[in-house]
Amino acid sequence: MARSRHDHFPRHDDARRDRLRAATLDLEARWRSSDGLPGGLNAAIDAVADASPEIAIAALMPWLSDTGWLRERLAAATGLLAADPFARPPLRPVGGGEGAGGLILAERGAIRLSLQLHPAGTPSSTAALFIPGRSAFRILADGGAAVCFHDVAVSADEEAGVFTAAGAARCRTGPSRALVDGECWILDTARQAFTLSGATRDIVILELSAQPPSSLPIRSYDSASGRLLHVSASRRDRSFCQMALAMLRMLGRADAVPLFVTATGAGDFAARWLALRDLIALDAAAAYPCVVRMAEGDPHPEVRHAAKAVLALYDRKEIPACLS
Repeated sequence: MARSRHDHFPRHDDARRDRLRAATLDLEARWRSSDGLPGGLNAAIDAVADASPEIAIAALMPWLSDTGWLRERLAAATGLLAADPFARPPLRPVGGGEGAGGLILAERGAIRLSLQLHPAGTPSSTAALFIPGRSAFRILADGGAAVCFHDVAVSADEEAGVFTAAGAARCRTGPSRALVDGECWILDTARQAFTLSGATRDIVILELSAQPPSSLPIRSYDSASGRLLHVSASRRDRSFCQMALAMLRMLGRADAVPLFVTATGAGDFAARWLALRDLIALDAAAAYPCVVRMAEGDPHPEVRHAAKAVLALYDRKEIPACLS
């Protein structure tokens, strides 16, 4: 079996590990200090923390147009790694594996600045993802890829929290064109999205997003047919809760049933339904009262309809181990 870099980690070299930890903490403290000063990154974000997404993105655009600060930050991070390959630069990674990943450069409240990497050879996605909020994107490396933009209509009622899959508009897809180094877009990401394809080299994108809590869910569409594929809660706390419940379900943690029951009363209809699905898969008997409650009185018509269909499965003793 091939050895990985982790097999060589200096777990028994206390002095080296102390040096690694001290170097990381020192760099993190320097960044935190400079970011908090007038003109610093965190200070700039804090100044627009209560502004609308449109105003926040407009005010923070200089951080995308001049990336000298980013080059300095990445040089400092790679300097740590050059000094010791087991160093951990103080940058939070997201995603990764065989697909797209990146680094979170700053995150305060609803505002996030991140560096995204789409490695060459990553399978092209045909799903267009619409997330309530506003985002600006600067292309740092186009990777020889093509970009395709998509849009979907959102009604005032849907924005106010009355979204239904049956009433959702279809996604519309525009023509494909070449991605260009240095280009910058500002998108209303509740209504506009993009997909990338055909990269022969790595794609690097700097993204600035402002995504405050919204009654409108995150929606995924098949870009070829325009058909709605999936709906999920748009609030990050709800999203984290869903991931945690899914993990507890996969681990078979029946002792966590009360957490699932509480989540079936969430204000977000997508979060309620996903919590119920996971609860049924974990403990169908414990889920039964929640199914009855939601079938009889859930405020969202599609959740009521789905719960009634599940209740019929209980009545016929056909409830599956998990819902597809």
